[in-house]
Amino acid sequence: MYDLFLERQSRRTLGTRRARLHLWSTVAMGVFVVILVGTLGTGLLFAWFAKDLPRPDKVQRHEGLSTVILDRNGEKLYDVYQDVNRIAVNWEDIPQFLKDATIAVEDKEFYKHKGLSRTGLIRAFVSTLFLGKIQGGSTLTQQLVKNVLLTNERSLPRKMKEAVLAIQIERKYSKDEILRMYLNEAPYGGTAVGVEAAAEYYFDKHVNDLGLAESAVIAGLPQSPSHYSPFGKDPKAYVARTQTVLRRMREDGYISAFAEAEARRQIETMIFASGDSGLRAPHFVAYVRELITQKFGEKTMDAGGLTVTTTLDWKLQEKAQKIVAEEVTKAKSLKVGNGAAVVLDPATGQILAMVGSKDYTASDSGGFKFNVATQGLRQPGSALKPITYAAAFRKGYTASTVLLDVETKYPSGDPVKPEYNPKNYDSKYRGPVQLRFALANSINTIAVKVSALVGIRDILTLANDMGISSLAPSHDNMRRIGLSLTLGGGEVTLLELTGAYGVFATGGVLHEPVALLKVEDVKRKILFEQKPTAGKRVLPQEIPYLLSDILSDNEARKEVFGLKSYLYIPGRTVAVKTGTTDDKRDNWTVGYTPSIVVGTWVGNNDNSPMHPSLASGVTGAAPVWNRIIREAIKDKPDEPFERPSNIVELDIDNYGGGWPVDGSGTRKERFIKGTEPVGPAQIYQGIKVSKKDNNKLANPVEITRGEYDVKQFVVFSEKDPVSTDGKNRWQEGIDAWVAAQGDGKFHPPSEVYDGPEEIGVAIREPSDQSRVDTNDVKVRADIGSTNDISEWEIQVDGTKVKEGSGINILETITVANGIHTISVKATDNKGNSSQADVRVGINQPYATPTPTSTSTPTPMPTPISIP
Repeated sequence: MYDLFLERQSRRTLGTRRARLHLWSTVAMGVFVVILVGTLGTGLLFAWFAKDLPRPDKVQRHEGLSTVILDRNGEKLYDVYQDVNRIAVNWEDIPQFLKDATIAVEDKEFYKHKGLSRTGLIRAFVSTLFLGKIQGGSTLTQQLVKNVLLTNERSLPRKMKEAVLAIQIERKYSKDEILRMYLNEAPYGGTAVGVEAAAEYYFDKHVNDLGLAESAVIAGLPQSPSHYSPFGKDPKAYVARTQTVLRRMREDGYISAFAEAEARRQIETMIFASGDSGLRAPHFVAYVRELITQKFGEKTMDAGGLTVTTTLDWKLQEKAQKIVAEEVTKAKSLKVGNGAAVVLDPATGQILAMVGSKDYTASDSGGFKFNVATQGLRQPGSALKPITYAAAFRKGYTASTVLLDVETKYPSGDPVKPEYNPKNYDSKYRGPVQLRFALANSINTIAVKVSALVGIRDILTLANDMGISSLAPSHDNMRRIGLSLTLGGGEVTLLELTGAYGVFATGGVLHEPVALLKVEDVKRKILFEQKPTAGKRVLPQEIPYLLSDILSDNEARKEVFGLKSYLYIPGRTVAVKTGTTDDKRDNWTVGYTPSIVVGTWVGNNDNSPMHPSLASGVTGAAPVWNRIIREAIKDKPDEPFERPSNIVELDIDNYGGGWPVDGSGTRKERFIKGTEPVGPAQIYQGIKVSKKDNNKLANPVEITRGEYDVKQFVVFSEKDPVSTDGKNRWQEGIDAWVAAQGDGKFHPPSEVYDGPEEIGVAIREPSDQSRVDTNDVKVRADIGSTNDISEWEIQVDGTKVKEGSGINILETITVANGIHTISVKATDNKGNSSQADVRVGINQPYATPTPTSTSTPTPMPTPISIP
């Protein structure tokens, strides 16, 4: 029985084993089928979703990036973007703290997985299967795919596509490349996309300048940028999140406990930037954007991703913006509503600063986004005078040329107002003024005369050659502007006027204003790079030198501006000129050294006049100019203007501008060689007055006989090159001024001494008792008479050999060898006669020493002096 029991038990055990083996075989087969079907299904599923996916290499973004505008030193001025600010940076520019923080808080297994995280997948599967939620579990690679290649749709198909692309990207790119792309594409709040934009948005820094605490703040933002942003509803929400980031960094061995504690202390009191509110050099940036669009087209500009290095010096620009805003505010009582400034390097034309208005964001008067520096065509007033004088110097006029500052009328060609009558700034008239002082003191009347002498076409041509495009010598400009050109009758922009002064600073070479140094695309390929240029010579070097010498002469301008105006920079050689329109709508100051040009303007956007008390050199644009140029040159040594080799210096009469004369002071003046004075000024005239009455002119008889005195007077005479009706309006103005002067030196006698009826004869050649070594003797004689001379005759030893009429004789007669007497006899219309004799030796010495001639020798000129 027991054996039977054992046998049955053995059979039962064997059956159970067989049943179990069959069960496991069935289960194994089922699992195999499931795995096979799952694998095939997954493959088919992946293949299905992969067929319409974007190419994985599209994860390398080349469009939609921000265009970054930098100053000349790499300081960011502005990011140009459509909706978000996305700035790509290189791997080496991202601090290691930020890389480590991102991995620690977002994907600690990043360098281990192949694009998908097993734990993340399980968590996502459970959430989707049991909670009905499509949840993440995304790796950094998957987040990169979502940010660049896919939408934010929360669905299973989208997650499948994300997984497929993640695997493809992991196969194509290295981990460092993937991390770099993620850090350039992650959203960090506001308009900031990518770590560079985030660093600028939150800390006003480049990303490579971030420290540990700052890196931890930024690394914690992508999970929920709007919640954790310090600019969000809860400004302190970032603190707990950043502490979490730091803890994970310490747990994963990226930082020490000490470093974590130090960073924790920093985040509690962290100071953030102002987000998107900062505008750096806004008018200049707008100008640069326009230039880029012109150069490369709208498509390139809209595509973005450019890195634009400009000529701007942000530190100087920042100071200039502050100065313009402050000075315009100070001048509010003078009804000054706006101001602008431009700073150039004249040797290159590079724009170092551009302030287009007092405040780009201001709205109190409206229109401050309008760039006065580049868009505002305004009348320059006297700021255009240096160009007029440059044209004059080119035609041979000099700094010592004298013109009369007197009231002068010009035909205007306007039937309603037929005469143009320019006035001086101070309504005074000074009489004779040398051009040095006329320009330095901005004398309007003389500037208009210089314009008339030079010609409007020549001035317009030079202004246009110097870079002022609005003053081309066109028919319209010639007709419209006229002689008022030099007083600001045309219109210019501040940028072009400042650039024109750069020609003076460089010694005559024009460098057009330049704003761009280099433009690179997203791959750092150089699209444009400004190369050094020699510029265009517009004027010979000596002319800008003379102008610079005058405009930097503080002593020369003291009569109008004083010695301590805003035009004077102590210890510095700076040339400067102001300009104000007659109605006080525009006020300018432009000045320069060899290395810096600064132009400033004040006025009103609506072109309304400023207060009449606004004074050039004291208020308005001059204080703005003074402060800005001091900032621009403060780290530079004094730069005197280089004197060309063909400039000569000599002492001149400081009244008439010629050689020194007795009784008048002297000063030194500089001239282009060949234009210096060759004698005393022509205003000094020795007038022959009667010995019998010094207040009357000598009559012809007295002059012929030499019976007169020479008195020195100052006589002014100018020709009118403008009037076409036969009038000399210039001389009329001079005569009116002279008539009002009490000094006798301006009033030579006009009445001739009325003596008895006489005839005076003087033989000038040959001289008495002289030897003549030819038989053909030249006879030169003058006749003076109170009546008309009817005839004269030449006699040799009493015999008439020639006759004629008139008062000046120049004849040749034939005389035999020997000693002879040559006589000239004159008879007037009333029968009166007079005779003069000279004795000569023909081809032998004159032997008899006793003179018998009645000729009166010609008196020698007396030295010039001023009474």
